[in-house]
Amino acid sequence: MFTGLVSSIGVIESARPTAAGLEFRVSCAYSDLELGESISVSGVCLTVRDAGEHWFTTASMEATRSRTTAAHWRRATRVNLERALRATDRLGGHIVQGHVDAVGRVLAVRATADALLVDVDVGAELEELLVPHGSLAIDGVSLTINAIPAPAVAQVALIEYTRSHTTLGELREGSLVNVEGDVIGKYVRRLLSAHLTSDLRAPSSDI
Repeated sequence: MFTGLVSSIGVIESARPTAAGLEFRVSCAYSDLELGESISVSGVCLTVRDAGEHWFTTASMEATRSRTTAAHWRRATRVNLERALRATDRLGGHIVQGHVDAVGRVLAVRATADALLVDVDVGAELEELLVPHGSLAIDGVSLTINAIPAPAVAQVALIEYTRSHTTLGELREGSLVNVEGDVIGKYVRRLLSAHLTSDLRAPSSDI
């Protein structure tokens, strides 16, 4: 589990096919990664396969690449990194699992006096989870939904700190991003789905 608070920006040094999937070697600020630990790479929960001083390797299987932007990672790609949450850590963002729900597309980027407004099409599957001022993870970054300008479109406001400490400041119209909806919203939707699709929605014929 993660919080969506990025602690390092990594750089893909290489990508090569292996029996475990497409293996990435990533340079990073960490020097004490342990083999087998989970790490969020731009919002994708992956496993550390090997590690050394300021680098690690991880692999993504075909199913992961088909559902995330990992298929587009190449040498020199910059990625947001976060190590797994410890029980004693502060939950400064929100609960992020690293289970990407959809690949979103940036529709617009607009600068204001003190923020960068980014509109992201998250897809119809996540539309029900969009709540004004609710939480959303984009490329592993915990963000607040600033507005919902259109169906299935989430607008987020990136403050200067976020732009300078994550890769989100590099977003442009057409950029693809990993999107994860709020896990609490997912469970609420699941629990209510049977009631929302039942005959309870139909008008009663009783007088």
